[in-house]
Amino acid sequence: MRSSLRPDLPPRSPMVDGNDLRGANRLLVDAVTGTTDLVEAVHASILGWPRRVIGLAPKPDTGGIPGLAYNGVRGIARLAGSGIDRLLRRMPNTRGEMDRHPQREALIAALNGVLGDHLVATDNPLALTATLRMSGRPLVLDRDALAISHPDAGAHLLVMVHGLCMNDLQWQQGQHHHGDTLADELGFQVIHLYYNSGLSIADNGRIFSALLQQLVDAWPVLVERIAILAHSMGGLVSRAAIAAAQADDSRWLRTLDTLVSLGTPHLGAPLERAGDLLQTVLGISAHSAPFTALGGLRSAGIQDLRHGSLLVRHPPLPAHVRAYAVAASTQPPRSDGTAHGSHGDGLVPVASAFGDHEDPALGLGIPDEYRLLVHRTGHIGLLASTKVRKQLRDWLG
Repeated sequence: MRSSLRPDLPPRSPMVDGNDLRGANRLLVDAVTGTTDLVEAVHASILGWPRRVIGLAPKPDTGGIPGLAYNGVRGIARLAGSGIDRLLRRMPNTRGEMDRHPQREALIAALNGVLGDHLVATDNPLALTATLRMSGRPLVLDRDALAISHPDAGAHLLVMVHGLCMNDLQWQQGQHHHGDTLADELGFQVIHLYYNSGLSIADNGRIFSALLQQLVDAWPVLVERIAILAHSMGGLVSRAAIAAAQADDSRWLRTLDTLVSLGTPHLGAPLERAGDLLQTVLGISAHSAPFTALGGLRSAGIQDLRHGSLLVRHPPLPAHVRAYAVAASTQPPRSDGTAHGSHGDGLVPVASAFGDHEDPALGLGIPDEYRLLVHRTGHIGLLASTKVRKQLRDWLG
């Protein structure tokens, strides 16, 4: 019942192909034109200083010979990029779904986490499309196809949802995989959501909900139980999927009974709020204002982490769904045995991972017996924690 594709499998095709190179070429053109826009904006801001002194609005661009020069740089970059793109279209795409290189997959997942919405908006070949996967391969959501490919399909599904800038292969940490353990010990069929974590959490939630409904409709046997195990942003995407299912009255939600979140920033992540603060501060000065564009390069998914679920108020979970939460702290246990004052896992504070808010109406209200705090552990360390593994077995069993 192994659910993961071992990263030490020998490669059978080049690590990159024509689509990868085309995507990289388009990003390079975007970088050149974007940098040119930034330089011209700073130049225009400086040229506009005398007009601001006498109370006139500065011109939006440099104009004249400087404007022609900047337009020339942008034009040349786009022309060269277009020519390279046409050449790369002739290059064969030799890498198939059976040939997943963990290093490439990690790089593409990280790129999508940071720029995923931009990749989609520019139709970049590097943009990821959400799929449900088993053993590293996409599922064909057709009943006959699934009956052939999975003749021993079970009725209990564990759907695992990765976090920001990650992918389904990265649940494998060394020799441990939470999904493999739960499949072996509890008989789950382990399925992964593979998605573009740079899209907004609400968009990914709607996509996830639609995929789960297709899965339930196409699964070879009647699905009796769905449990979701989510890491980091994956917990927010899962809650968004539940909210979308509630709004649409999707049938898959009736079989969901458990949601477990590992290190999920339910109330937001301070690092993203710091990025938002930087963008605001840069906008104060006329000369630094053009640099706010750099802050805007953070994807919609990252910006959604600013306030977690508070950004979009989700309805309460259905009464039949049990919510469990695991938080990590890089510190040793406190002498009084409480979590108060724990700094978190380096990315997510303990209070945010547990959904604790000073206003009960904004908190998750997760009971103490449905919580686990793991000490001396970082954000990614939750994926390899023995303590987490044992608790998951107890909760899901």
